[in-house]
Amino acid sequence: MEPLYGVLDLLVLRTLLFGPLHGYAIATAIRNSSGEALNIEFGSLYPALKRLELKGWINAKWEMSERNRRARVYRLTPAGRKRLHQETTEWADFVRAVARVLEPPDGEVGR
Repeated sequence: MEPLYGVLDLLVLRTLLFGPLHGYAIATAIRNSSGEALNIEFGSLYPALKRLELKGWINAKWEMSERNRRARVYRLTPAGRKRLHQETTEWADFVRAVARVLEPPDGEVGR
């Protein structure tokens, strides 16, 4: 399942909280931590990484990978940590609001 639009930024920032990673490793980490439920397409991931870099929430530089190949490695910036906190709060508020809509009103039984 592809994440909702706008949630990918949150997932990438959260994943980079644990340390720098290259794009493939970011996608793999999200897939693994979601119990294989979220499959991030590279056509979505790389534009998101570029967008986050332009906003100053991550930075990137070319490094040698564990397989001795050049890879662009992404790191969370202090501004990215702050944004992660804001987005996490906003996401929690959103989830609570959706849960309220999905809960049946008092006394209503499923139809």
